[in-house]
Amino acid sequence: MVYVFKTSVKTKKEVKQLTPELNGLLPDIKWNFDLEDCEKIFRVETSNEMKDLVVHFLKEKNYFCEELPD
Repeated sequence: MVYVFKTSVKTKKEVKQLTPELNGLLPDIKWNFDLEDCEKIFRVETSNEMKDLVVHFLKEKNYFCEELPD
């Protein structure tokens, strides 16, 4: 399953800062940010339920994060 989130992450520098913690939080899970999209999309590809974990993590880091509908 692919989860798609709208975020407020805006720069490559922010992604670089988040990467070590996201890799620890989501081990062996494919994820990426699309900073060129107007909604600063964060995609997570996994077979596990990760929605609440991702939203909580980014909000703790003071970023907006909201899952987009299918």
